[in-house]
Amino acid sequence: MQIELLQRGEHMMTVCNACRYCEQYCPVFPALEERRTFGKADLVYLANLCHNCGECLYACQYAPPHEFGIDLPRQLAELRIASYEEYCWPASLGGAFRQQGLAAGTALAAVLSAVMLASAWLFNPGALWRPNPGGDFYSVVPHGVMVGLFGGVSLFVLSSLVIGISRFWREAHHEPAVSLTAAGLARGLRDGLTLRHLHSSGVPCTTGEDVRSPWRRWFHHGTFYGFLLCFASTSVAAVYDALGWSAPYAYTSLPVILGTAGGIGLLIGPAGLMVQRRRRDPALTDPAQNGLDESFLLLLFLTSLSGLLLLVLRDLTAMGILLIVHLGIVMALFVTLPYGKFVHGLYRLAALIKYNLTARG
Repeated sequence: MQIELLQRGEHMMTVCNACRYCEQYCPVFPALEERRTFGKADLVYLANLCHNCGECLYACQYAPPHEFGIDLPRQLAELRIASYEEYCWPASLGGAFRQQGLAAGTALAAVLSAVMLASAWLFNPGALWRPNPGGDFYSVVPHGVMVGLFGGVSLFVLSSLVIGISRFWREAHHEPAVSLTAAGLARGLRDGLTLRHLHSSGVPCTTGEDVRSPWRRWFHHGTFYGFLLCFASTSVAAVYDALGWSAPYAYTSLPVILGTAGGIGLLIGPAGLMVQRRRRDPALTDPAQNGLDESFLLLLFLTSLSGLLLLVLRDLTAMGILLIVHLGIVMALFVTLPYGKFVHGLYRLAALIKYNLTARG
């Protein structure tokens, strides 16, 4: 992590700790006030505890154009992405956090879809373009191939995420007197799952100076719970398959109901967040991270759109090609999860748990 970034962060935290005008806004400030000095571990923890609500920027008397130039939302955003780069595994892929964008996300999805189309054409050309009553996906891509391909990628992604979060936790959670408790864990999960710090004291999140809206919070909920429902759909389908209940499943089956509800959430949530990003005050964001955010939202949206289209059109002749395109988009989403905006939710949840394990938390 760059020394200049850490020094600037230490300076801003010291000024904020002396002022304390913003202490009621979010958990960052009570946690900040428990410290007299701000080392790297403290800065990383505080940065990932921030929900980027923007309140502190508009309240700060030292914000630009003041000579102190205190812009805490942007400073914490820069520290967050630096922490993602430092803790990710393998470390050689840390640079991917700054290379993503709408064009890169689209290109990756297109390339992977093309590779999978070519492979399907080579090994099973007849399945790509033929009537498929009932929408039997495994007649296009055999079950064993699909499980092996996505199972291997999922194992790598899960390993990378666990290692990254473990590295962050070890560095940020360095107080030996604080131990993991069921109550602290429950409070941290509550704060993370409800996003209550985007609606502090009943006041919606800011989108600009003197402009408030609850939509950022609700679109986050749509995205997260949509993702969770899609994961639940896949998990239930895996159980069904283990019990001998083979796909395709009826529209009234649990996997399809869960997947449809999750897919709708992953259409509305990412689309809404993309609109919110374009309308928010640019001073509340780090422009260097626009591509990182938008690439993730785009892949989520395309995954959901192609999945819902596949469900509706699964009896048609074009189902085979649509399935391959959908799998290519899903693969692009999977391989970028440990090196994209997805990790911010995991780091923030870990920071919220740490916050709730402290006395003031």
